[in-house]
Amino acid sequence: MKRGILFALSCAVILGTAQAQDYPNKPIRLITPAAQGGTTDLLARLFGAKLSEIFKQQVIVDNRASASGVIAGDMTAKAPPDGYTLLLAYHQHTINAVLNPNLPYHPVNDFTPITQLTRAGFLLVVNPSSPPRTLQEFIAWTKSRSGELNYGSAGLGSGGHLAGELYNHMSGVKAQHIPYKGSGPAMVDLMGGRYDYNFAGLQGAQVQVRAGKLRALAVTTRERLGVLPDIPAVAEALPGYEVVGWYGVIGPPGMPEPVVARLHEELLRVLAQPDVRERIVNDGSEPVGSSPREFRDFMAADLAKWAQLAKESGAKLD
Repeated sequence: MKRGILFALSCAVILGTAQAQDYPNKPIRLITPAAQGGTTDLLARLFGAKLSEIFKQQVIVDNRASASGVIAGDMTAKAPPDGYTLLLAYHQHTINAVLNPNLPYHPVNDFTPITQLTRAGFLLVVNPSSPPRTLQEFIAWTKSRSGELNYGSAGLGSGGHLAGELYNHMSGVKAQHIPYKGSGPAMVDLMGGRYDYNFAGLQGAQVQVRAGKLRALAVTTRERLGVLPDIPAVAEALPGYEVVGWYGVIGPPGMPEPVVARLHEELLRVLAQPDVRERIVNDGSEPVGSSPREFRDFMAADLAKWAQLAKESGAKLD
C-alpha cells in the first residue's frame, strides 16, 4: 500500500514537472471582472502583453464585467487547473463573500493564489467649500454632525464604501452611504456639493485635488504614502484604521506547483520592469509581488476583516 501511494505521488510530481517544462504551449486566458477601458482592464492588458512576450504565447484578456465579479470568479473556479485560465482578482473578490451569502465558491479556498500584484489606499476628499481643512477637523466635524452627513462611493462593496463603513465603526460616527454607479458620477456630485465626503480612488481623486476641485484630508493606508507625504493617514488619528485596494492573479484550485512557480516567477519579472512599476505608481498604487502563500494569507485576512466589521457594526454591505 505504501509503495503504491509513493508511486502515485512520484507520478504526480513527474507529471507536474513535465507540465511546467512544456508550459505554456497554447494561449492563456486572463479573465478580468471589469469592462474594457477601466483600471482593471488596463492592468490586465499591461500584464497580458508582457507575459505574451515572455511566453511566446498569446495571453487573451477576457472581460467579464457583470455581477460584481462573481461570474468571472465562478468561471475561474470551475476551469481546468492547468494554468491556461487565470483571474485578475481585486478586493471585490473577497468582499463578495460578505455581500453574497450564496456565493458559488469560497474566495480563498476554491482558488490557487499566485501573487498579489499591487496595493493602493484611498483618498479622503471633501468639497473645497466644506468646513474641515485637516483630518482632525474632519473627525470633529463628522462627530458633531453625526447622523446628518452623507458619504458617496463608486458603488456597493467598493473600496470607498468599505472605508466609509470602517470609519463609521471606529469613530462612532453615523453617516449615510450613497452608492453611485462608478467613481466618475460620484466625483461629479461631490464637486457639485451634493453630498459631504468620499474615500476615493487615488488616481482619479488626485487629478481633482490638483485642479482645486476637491480637498484631500487623509489616506487610508496604515502609513503615509511616498507620493503624498504631506497627507496624513487616517490611522494617525484612528489607530488600526486601514483600507487598501489590491490586485492579484489567481487560478483554479489544484494547479500543479511547478506551473504556479513558473507563473509566479514570470509575473514578478514583469512587475520588476521599470515601465510597469512606473505605470503602477503613477496610478497611485504600490507594486507588491508576494509569494503564493503570502497572497493566500492576505486574502484570508482581508475576508475575515470585512466579515468581522459586518458582524460587529451591523453594517449592511449589500
